[in-house]
Amino acid sequence: MTNKPESSTKKKPATGDSRIADNKKAAFNYFFEERFECGMVLEGWEVKAVRNGKVQLTDGYVMVRNGELFLLGCQINPLKTASTHVNPDSVRTKKLLMKKDDIRRLIGKVEQKGYTLVPVNLHWKNGRVKCEIALAKGKAEHDKRSVVAEREGKREVERAMKVHNR
Repeated sequence: MTNKPESSTKKKPATGDSRIADNKKAAFNYFFEERFECGMVLEGWEVKAVRNGKVQLTDGYVMVRNGELFLLGCQINPLKTASTHVNPDSVRTKKLLMKKDDIRRLIGKVEQKGYTLVPVNLHWKNGRVKCEIALAKGKAEHDKRSVVAEREGKREVERAMKVHNR
């Protein structure tokens, strides 16, 4: 039995905050049925850019090709200090890693009417970048309007409380 302090044996997270990027637009446009966590195949320059927060997930979507999942439209902007021998492509298609059984189940559900796969967020887990995707169904226009009306109502109440507390 050794008397090493616990802090030296545990791995520290890559960043202080485990969240990298959120897709708020997806939550507005879709109802999420189920969520899944996937690994991502990234190049070295992409990981460095992700550490610096140069990621945009807003226009991203997940596509199924040949029984594999791919993330399209996720923009990772290269750092200015990227290597000279690498040609960074900011909108490169990234492969998502998931168990085959889960992928087959997702493919079956996506083929049903109205379901799609949407990236929800990117986060760190054990020093690796993970992508959380959701099996989602599109919202109708009236659903979106009710969300906006509810949000504005909450703002009005907060303003009124703020003025009242002065």
